[in-house]
Amino acid sequence: QVQLVESGGGTVQTGESLRLSCAASGRGFSRYGVGWFRQAPGKGRDFVAAISSSGGLTYYSDSVKGRFTISRDNDKNTVDLQMSSLKPPDTAVYYCAATLYVTNYDRSHQYNYWGRGTQVTVSS
Repeated sequence: QVQLVESGGGTVQTGESLRLSCAASGRGFSRYGVGWFRQAPGKGRDFVAAISSSGGLTYYSDSVKGRFTISRDNDKNTVDLQMSSLKPPDTAVYYCAATLYVTNYDRSHQYNYWGRGTQVTVSS
Protein backbone atom coordinates (compact mmCIF):
# COMPACT_ATOMS: atom_id res chain seq x y z
CA GLN A 1 0.00 0.00 0.00
CA VAL A 2 1.20 3.51 -0.81
CA GLN A 3 0.17 6.99 0.20
CA LEU A 4 0.49 9.80 -2.32
CA VAL A 5 0.82 13.54 -1.78
CA GLU A 6 0.87 16.04 -4.62
CA SER A 7 2.58 19.42 -4.47
CA GLY A 8 3.66 22.23 -6.75
CA GLY A 9 0.33 23.59 -7.90
CA GLY A 10 -0.36 27.29 -8.16
CA THR A 11 -1.54 30.12 -10.36
CA VAL A 12 0.40 31.04 -13.47
CA GLN A 13 -0.19 32.99 -16.66
CA THR A 14 -0.58 31.58 -20.13
CA GLY A 15 2.71 30.30 -21.50
CA GLU A 16 4.36 29.81 -18.13
CA SER A 17 5.51 26.56 -16.55
CA LEU A 18 4.89 24.58 -13.38
CA ARG A 19 6.39 21.42 -11.97
CA LEU A 20 4.14 19.12 -9.99
CA SER A 21 5.52 16.46 -7.72
CA CYS A 22 3.93 13.32 -6.32
CA ALA A 23 5.63 11.99 -3.21
CA ALA A 24 4.93 8.41 -2.17
CA SER A 25 5.29 6.70 1.16
CA GLY A 26 4.95 3.01 1.78
CA ARG A 27 6.87 0.02 0.60
CA GLY A 28 7.64 -1.01 -2.91
CA PHE A 29 6.85 2.19 -4.76
CA SER A 30 9.23 1.23 -7.53
CA ARG A 31 6.83 -1.58 -8.48
CA TYR A 32 3.95 0.79 -9.16
CA GLY A 33 2.91 2.43 -12.38
CA VAL A 34 1.93 6.05 -11.78
CA GLY A 35 -0.44 8.32 -13.61
CA TRP A 36 -1.43 11.96 -13.47
CA PHE A 37 -5.07 12.86 -14.00
CA ARG A 38 -6.87 16.18 -13.84
CA GLN A 39 -10.39 17.35 -13.14
CA ALA A 40 -11.75 20.73 -14.13
CA PRO A 41 -14.83 22.17 -12.41
CA GLY A 42 -17.98 20.38 -13.56
CA LYS A 43 -16.06 17.85 -15.65
CA GLY A 44 -14.85 14.29 -15.29
CA ARG A 45 -11.37 13.15 -14.34
CA ASP A 46 -9.16 13.07 -17.43
CA PHE A 47 -5.92 11.27 -18.10
CA VAL A 48 -2.85 13.48 -18.45
CA ALA A 49 0.27 11.32 -18.36
CA ALA A 50 1.61 8.06 -16.97
CA ILE A 51 4.90 6.31 -16.39
CA SER A 52 5.72 2.65 -15.93
CA SER A 53 7.26 1.29 -12.75
CA SER A 54 10.79 1.39 -14.15
CA GLY A 55 10.30 4.72 -15.86
CA GLY A 56 11.07 3.18 -19.21
CA LEU A 57 7.63 3.81 -20.69
CA THR A 58 5.70 7.06 -20.70
CA TYR A 59 2.27 7.97 -22.01
CA TYR A 60 0.58 11.30 -22.65
CA SER A 61 -2.82 12.53 -23.64
CA ASP A 62 -2.97 14.29 -26.98
CA SER A 63 -3.82 17.56 -25.27
CA VAL A 64 -0.52 17.71 -23.36
CA LYS A 65 1.86 15.82 -25.64
CA GLY A 66 4.89 17.94 -26.39
CA ARG A 67 4.19 20.32 -23.50
CA PHE A 68 4.25 18.06 -20.42
CA THR A 69 6.94 15.61 -19.33
CA ILE A 70 6.53 12.91 -16.71
CA SER A 71 9.50 11.46 -14.86
CA ARG A 72 10.21 9.48 -11.74
CA ASP A 73 12.97 8.92 -9.20
CA ASN A 74 12.50 5.57 -7.51
CA ASP A 75 15.28 6.31 -5.03
CA LYS A 76 13.35 9.33 -3.79
CA ASN A 77 9.87 7.80 -4.31
CA THR A 78 8.72 10.72 -6.42
CA VAL A 79 7.03 11.22 -9.77
CA ASP A 80 7.16 14.67 -11.33
CA LEU A 81 5.10 16.32 -14.02
CA GLN A 82 6.86 19.19 -15.77
CA MET A 83 4.25 21.38 -17.44
CA SER A 84 5.26 23.97 -20.00
CA SER A 85 3.39 26.35 -22.30
CA LEU A 86 0.42 26.24 -20.00
CA LYS A 87 -2.98 27.34 -21.29
CA PRO A 88 -6.23 28.24 -19.53
CA PRO A 89 -7.80 24.84 -20.48
CA ASP A 90 -5.07 23.22 -18.34
CA THR A 91 -6.76 24.69 -15.28
CA ALA A 92 -7.82 21.81 -13.03
CA VAL A 93 -7.09 19.88 -9.90
CA TYR A 94 -4.26 17.49 -10.70
CA TYR A 95 -4.13 14.07 -9.06
CA CYS A 96 -1.46 11.43 -9.04
CA ALA A 97 -2.42 7.78 -8.82
CA ALA A 98 -0.58 4.49 -8.50
CA THR A 99 -1.26 0.93 -9.48
CA LEU A 100 0.53 -2.40 -9.34
CA TYR A 101 -1.33 -3.96 -12.24
CA VAL A 102 -2.35 -2.01 -15.31
CA THR A 103 -3.23 -2.75 -18.90
CA ASN A 104 -4.37 0.71 -19.91
CA TYR A 105 -2.58 3.56 -18.20
CA ASP A 106 -5.18 6.09 -19.30
CA ARG A 107 -8.05 4.40 -17.46
CA SER A 108 -8.60 5.88 -14.00
CA HIS A 109 -10.39 2.79 -12.70
CA GLN A 110 -7.17 0.80 -13.01
CA TYR A 111 -5.48 2.85 -10.29
CA ASN A 112 -5.86 1.79 -6.69
CA TYR A 113 -4.24 4.66 -4.81
CA TRP A 114 -4.88 8.36 -5.22
CA GLY A 115 -3.58 11.56 -3.75
CA ARG A 116 -5.82 14.44 -2.73
CA GLY A 117 -4.83 16.67 -5.61
CA THR A 118 -3.20 20.03 -6.19
CA GLN A 119 -4.84 23.00 -7.90
CA VAL A 120 -3.38 24.43 -11.09
CA THR A 121 -4.85 27.67 -12.41
CA VAL A 122 -3.75 29.23 -15.68
CA SER A 123 -4.92 32.77 -16.31
CA SER A 124 -5.15 34.38 -19.72
